Amino acid sequence: MAERTTSGVTERVIAWRREFHARPELGFAEERTAARVAEILRGWGYTPRTGVGRTGVVAELVGGGGPGPTVLLRADMDALPVQEETDLPFASQTPGVMHACGHDAHTAILLGAAEVLAARAARLPGRVVFCFQPNEEATVGALAMINDGLLSDPPVDYALGLHVQSLTPTGEIHVSPGPVMASCREFDITIHGRGGHAAHPERTVDPVVVAAHVLTALQTIVSRNLAAREVGVVSVGHLRAGHIRNVIPETAELSGTLRCYDPEIGERLAARVTQLAEQLAAGFGARATLRFSEPVPPVVNDARLAEIVATAAAEVVGAAGVHEQEPSLGGEDFSQLASRVPGCFFFVGAGASEPERNYPHHHPRFWLDEASFELALRTLVGAAERVLAGG
Repeated sequence: MAERTTSGVTERVIAWRREFHARPELGFAEERTAARVAEILRGWGYTPRTGVGRTGVVAELVGGGGPGPTVLLRADMDALPVQEETDLPFASQTPGVMHACGHDAHTAILLGAAEVLAARAARLPGRVVFCFQPNEEATVGALAMINDGLLSDPPVDYALGLHVQSLTPTGEIHVSPGPVMASCREFDITIHGRGGHAAHPERTVDPVVVAAHVLTALQTIVSRNLAAREVGVVSVGHLRAGHIRNVIPETAELSGTLRCYDPEIGERLAARVTQLAEQLAAGFGARATLRFSEPVPPVVNDARLAEIVATAAAEVVGAAGVHEQEPSLGGEDFSQLASRVPGCFFFVGAGASEPERNYPHHHPRFWLDEASFELALRTLVGAAERVLAGG
């Protein structure tokens, strides 16, 4: 296979991204996407494994340049339950489902990296594992793939991943050592009361009132239980109770998320949520039951890998285009990889120069500047080659 420059691949990356964008699939339903990824990989001489972690795809490239480390490059494939409101000619054809976070771009960029590195395989030491992951949005896909042997067959030494950023200008790449994304943990609270007629609340134990008090009390946890130097978030994103105006329901439900960088703080937040919900409910004569998901670790970048990525990025966008990444309380299950092997997760600006065109991730008018894909591709390939060569 002849040597390929990244610029020669970019047109295909854009075409793949548009194809995936037009036909998005939700987490663990990425059947067509996975099949298409495997088909493209076979065209470059790979023998992909499908069904890894249910709908994930893995391909391996063994370099011909002698022994070296194994570096894993990861992209996510899933879309969101969002109705697209763009006027793009390749807008989603699936009602209520949209690539509103850039995973279509991540998948296409990683396919481009697989093409470029396959053409350079004869001189590469070590090996590269290409990981196309399902269901990042629920932060469960990476662990599903790990449980299917992602990091052990073959044994992986390092992991790299990237995320395009719609509100960061094209031409900027952000990378930092240490924590860059938070630990996430979901919770559900059910308030069990006693329902009845809305005209006679004295004959009931109103779970709606209890839920309102619990909701308000949860907002005091961070401000009154964490020191100013400590970082955490408790947010309730879902509240449900009853169906009609004149009936007090039996139960009320609250669902939310805990975010932090320090696992010990996460345990304190969960304990306080439990204490407030249970004791407030009891005080009103009701009962609270709680469910917590297993916490997803924070994304903590290895310092050496972060330096390697920054060096590779500077060769692409210049030193002035490389910035430190401000830690975010958003979650990312790339952390499941980076908590097991040294990893680095970096961010590629994909915003337009006209601010009115830029919308945040998960917005129905989410948009990406496709000129950023070339920069992402060159940085990812350059970083991978540096890792393989020992830095």
